[in-house]
This record gives sequence, structure tokens and C-alpha cells, in this order.
Amino acid sequence: MESYIKDDRSKGKHLQCELALVMPVYNEEQCIAEVVQSWYEELERLKIDFRMIILNDGSQDNTGTILREFISSHHMDILNKKNSGHGPTILEGYHKAVKLAEWVFQTDSDDEMKPDHFIELWKRRDQYDALFGVRQDRHQVLARKGISILSHFMVLLLFRKGVKDVNVPYRLIKASILKRIIEQIPADTFAPNIIISGAFAKARLRIYNHLVPCEGRKTGIPSVVRWKLVKATLKSFWQTIYCRMAIKV
Repeated sequence: MESYIKDDRSKGKHLQCELALVMPVYNEEQCIAEVVQSWYEELERLKIDFRMIILNDGSQDNTGTILREFISSHHMDILNKKNSGHGPTILEGYHKAVKLAEWVFQTDSDDEMKPDHFIELWKRRDQYDALFGVRQDRHQVLARKGISILSHFMVLLLFRKGVKDVNVPYRLIKASILKRIIEQIPADTFAPNIIISGAFAKARLRIYNHLVPCEGRKTGIPSVVRWKLVKATLKSFWQTIYCRMAIKV
């Protein structure tokens, strides 16, 4: 698969900026242009010095072609990659982001959580080490709801309380701390955001939780469905236990 990324380091430019946004993408041709554009416009409106790291995780539709329209923007790095799954793709984005910015924000590309509420995290950033959205009015099928509850109690049991929505794809984290955590997480981890949430709670770092409306998926299909959810949950459980023992913040 063709890989393309714009990297200003080759031009000798200083890359340190305020914010790096990480967005994993898989088969989102119906909404990806609107999602990327809405985040771009919101970050510009807030006058933030930012970079957007968009990782196309081996999409089988026209997502990659649509993303090419944004490659000319000096605020964006667009990466086409072989499919490795949502978790490993997030980790890859994090590793790039912590080298670029003081703060890292991760969001998904499914348009469930809008950029309108990002300002509520951003304006409080100096008071906290990590700021997390909490999905409000979230509609899930029974299996996914059960997994969400299990994930929450797993983190509560292993790491103490702190993050109310442990796997939320709407999180703003200080890059210097995130870097220390992700360096200890295996690259193939299925749900690294759960582990990161747990690490923050375990270390008793300054955490802020903010309600953010979750509108539900209107396009595309989830990448993990049916029986795969059970397998994924078990994998996440054992990986989280391993990282509970290994991670030091």
C-alpha cells in the first residue's frame, strides 16, 4: 500500500507546537471529509498552533482518496498504512504526536463526538495533566454496553478510580506524560486508551472529566462486531493486567 506523509523536518523547520491531534480512520468515506474539515476549522478558530495526524488504517473504500484533498495543508500529516487495528493505529499516532506538540488530543473519525466541545477541555488544560470527555446520551447495542461496563470496572479494580469513561476517544493529554506511558505499552495492544486511563488513575495525576454529547454512528460500520467483541475484550483484559504490573508513570 502506498504511504504518503508530509514531514516538515526535511525542511529544517521547528516542529514544536501547542497541540497534535491524532485521528485513526478506517472505512469512513461517507463522513471523513466533513469530520477532518470540522476539526481543522475549530482548531483554527481557537487560534491554536496545531498539527493533525490522520492515520488511514488500510481502508478498503475511498477514504484514502478523499484524504488526499487535505495533504497540501501545512497543519496536516496524512499517513496511509497497512491495516493493524484501531488500538495499534492510535499508538502509532501517539508516538508521532508526542514528538511534535506540548499536548496530544485523540478523537475518532466517526463523527460521534463533535469538535464544538473541545474548547471546554482546552481552556482548562493548565490545571490538569489529562482531560477526558465522558460520552453523554451514548446509544450502544447490549454487547458493547456490557463491554464498556466491564472495561470501567476493570480499570477501577486494577488502577483505582479517576477516569469516568476509560476508553473514550476524546482525550487531551500532556505529551510529556503520555510519552512515558506509551513507551511501556506493546505496539499490538488492542485498547491502549484503557491502559492509559488506568495509568493516570494509578499515578493519581490531575484528571478532569467533562460530559460531551455522543450522537451515535450515522455512517460506516464498527470494525469489531459480534463474537469478535468477546475475543477483543478478553485480549484487552489480559493486556491491561500485564500493563498494570509493568507501567510506571
